[in-house]
Amino acid sequence: MTQLKPGDQAPNFKVKNQDGEFVSLSDYKGKKLVLFFYPKASTPGCTAEACNLSDNYEAFKSKGYDILGVSADSEKRQSNFRNKYNFPYPLLADEDKEVINAYGVWGPKKFMGKEYDGIHRTTFIIDENGMIEDVISKVKTKEHSDQILK
Repeated sequence: MTQLKPGDQAPNFKVKNQDGEFVSLSDYKGKKLVLFFYPKASTPGCTAEACNLSDNYEAFKSKGYDILGVSADSEKRQSNFRNKYNFPYPLLADEDKEVINAYGVWGPKKFMGKEYDGIHRTTFIIDENGMIEDVISKVKTKEHSDQILK
């Protein structure tokens, strides 16, 4: 789906998180970042993926990674999702799809025979210089940390 690939410069962004505070890619300069896009807060697959990353948060931190989740949900919905599961990382409320479109993860999907447009579950691993190291498009929601930390 996305046209971005390892070696590309990660698109910059500035969007509000679950608390209404602006977050931008430049905030993570000098750090490694796991930027994961998920279709909808509090749905089974998205909860499994976000909880898997949360459960392995210390392993990510020990390897120098920060984590940032993105969906088109509202600040309130992201806040409820984060608080319900005590995620140690922020969630971006990208209601205008600024980040979603910049990373090319919005497009046609199929579910139970119906076609619609939505977010393709995709994770970008970004290095300290803002370059994309890896793109994971076949996300295993319950084993996503293993896919990244391999």
